[in-house]
Amino acid sequence: MTNGPERGILWIISAPSGAGKTSLSRALVTATAQFRTSVSYTTRPARPGEVDGTDYHFVDMARFSEMAERGEFLEYARVHGNGYGTSEPWVKSQLFAGMDVLLEIDWQGARQVRERLPGQAVSIFILPPSLAALETRLRGRAQDSEEVIARRVAAAREELLHYDEFDYLVVNDQFDTALDDLRSIVHAEHLRLGSQQHAQHQRLKDLLGIQD
Repeated sequence: MTNGPERGILWIISAPSGAGKTSLSRALVTATAQFRTSVSYTTRPARPGEVDGTDYHFVDMARFSEMAERGEFLEYARVHGNGYGTSEPWVKSQLFAGMDVLLEIDWQGARQVRERLPGQAVSIFILPPSLAALETRLRGRAQDSEEVIARRVAAAREELLHYDEFDYLVVNDQFDTALDDLRSIVHAEHLRLGSQQHAQHQRLKDLLGIQD
């Protein structure tokens, strides 16, 4: 029985736009000390109030393309002419340091991560209570035109088709209930055998009478 360094858990949270993924992710990270949120690289311009290195790492397309060619992204995509990607070296450094890492990405990015790191991520898909509720939330943001909202709702229907690619489903009807569900999933995953063998190493040695 060995007690090498315990690796953190790689978490993926995905959801259609308006399902509450970002709010839930931020609340989960705030409530869970061992979590780190991956900050994506993007080529789109910073929006008012966004901070480089906090909201995104803002880079030009030339650097983004170089990073992609060198295989530095765990997952990446080009959306509406802009690049978005997750740094693989950063994620792995955090995991090897024993920290959990949260990726807030879409189903396509989640699929790339599973292909690149098979069996190494726990994925959660956030469901809205209904499409009507999703549309109401999108309108409540007061950020998008009716045309954009219609496109987002149509895109949500497409994204929902991929719910069965994930390990867990959480319905975000009541925010606090959904957050409690996420925290329960995190707690349960850390009680799995692999994690507990590290956390309870000395106790297991004592119980089993194993001598150094």
